[in-house]
Amino acid sequence: MNKRLFKYARKGHKWLGYLLALQIFFWLLGGLVMSSLPLEKVHGKHLANRSLSSPFLLSDSPASIDKITAQFEQIEGIKYSHFLNTPIIEVTSSSGTLTFDGRTGAKMPAPSKAQIIENAQAHLLIDAKITQAQLLTKGPREVGHKANVWQVSFDDWLTTTLYLDSQTGKVITVRSTLWRIFDFFWMLHIMDYDERENFNNPLLISFSATSVLFCITGILLLLQNVRIKRKKPATRVGQSK
Repeated sequence: MNKRLFKYARKGHKWLGYLLALQIFFWLLGGLVMSSLPLEKVHGKHLANRSLSSPFLLSDSPASIDKITAQFEQIEGIKYSHFLNTPIIEVTSSSGTLTFDGRTGAKMPAPSKAQIIENAQAHLLIDAKITQAQLLTKGPREVGHKANVWQVSFDDWLTTTLYLDSQTGKVITVRSTLWRIFDFFWMLHIMDYDERENFNNPLLISFSATSVLFCITGILLLLQNVRIKRKKPATRVGQSK
């Protein structure tokens, strides 16, 4: 092979190494951390249930479904469920989901703070006390910046946090320190330092392409070393008389 090619490969490999060293370290460290954390624990399945089985039968909701559905132009789904000790009927349309009392057919009011706290505790699977319950006009990034959500935090060592819908009281998601650690390293891994969701961002693509070039120059240097070793003459051991 051309000696000039090996010369350029050596220089390119060195400078690419300087450029990529920190990010490659983050990729390896992030891969180690994320693969070490079980996803079911990251998602908080051992901390709280996202939904509970309804203790009510269909007969416990005698409200006229025809009168309820007549209020909507287009319905996407109907579900019989419950909120605390009340059987409810959930109607989903293009404008969102509304809940109705399954006994009377009346529209359910937005749950109070006391009801939100009671529902959050009902979903909790661990022994922990509530440290804070607050209604947020705009939730943080860990709940997707959803508007009008209740944030209920607990005092366990993982700082378990439940997010609940302010209109229905349903649990939206469960977050904890494990999720936040995973999310931080996911950010470093995909190099999306804003929303941490774009796996196809230009920064990641450019660094990945540069890393491939780094590997190619390394292979060329490896081939050069193999070529030199093959050309090196074998040393003969002199015979003693």
